[in-house]
Amino acid sequence: MNISGKKVIRSVWVLLVPVICGLGGFATPAGAQTAVSTPASSSNSAVAAVMLGTPALAAGALARRVQTALHADPYFYDEHVTVSVEQGAVVLSGFVLSSLDLQDAMRIARKAAGDNQVVDNLSIELNGQSGRH
Repeated sequence: MNISGKKVIRSVWVLLVPVICGLGGFATPAGAQTAVSTPASSSNSAVAAVMLGTPALAAGALARRVQTALHADPYFYDEHVTVSVEQGAVVLSGFVLSSLDLQDAMRIARKAAGDNQVVDNLSIELNGQSGRH
């Protein structure tokens, strides 16, 4: 192989190695995913953020944003709905009083969650009796 061929190969490797190594930063090992729920109080949120790192801050902020949106809606009663973030997905838990309330909760949460998936883990409670929708 002549000198110019070696230079071409070296140039290609110089360009490809950072690209190949750079892509490894976007992949997350399956074991590294954690389920994070919203801390019970603001004093616990600082501790949870320190213990779990930056994703906990992002998850906590996302959960608060969705919870705030549910609470701010004048036509939705959010007293029995809890919001958590598990593996990047927003999870709504608890119960609502009608199927229309369930649809409203999902609509409001999807809008507040942006590109994040919203998981419905809500039950509909009619006349004091709980039932899955």
